Amino acid sequence: MRDEIDKFNAAKMQPLGVNPASVDSHKSYVEKFNFNFPLLSDPDRAIAAAYHALKDDGKGIQRTVYVIGRDGTVHFAQRGAPPVDDVVRAR
Repeated sequence: MRDEIDKFNAAKMQPLGVNPASVDSHKSYVEKFNFNFPLLSDPDRAIAAAYHALKDDGKGIQRTVYVIGRDGTVHFAQRGAPPVDDVVRAR
């Protein structure tokens, strides 16, 4: 997402990252990797569970990409790292 932020901006999409690390640890992680999008903390993995992003062990996170419209409609859902152009087209 970081390297393709212009495509998201042109499509008027706001990418978000979610992971189970604490807010405090996110700060250094965001700075280290120069993220240009919000990274949300999900320490109890509730978001990951709700979006079916937990691995079989119930603890690990499987990268999963969703495009959700302003009305809450899911327009795209895929595990892994789909091409950004596919994600942007789904809006």
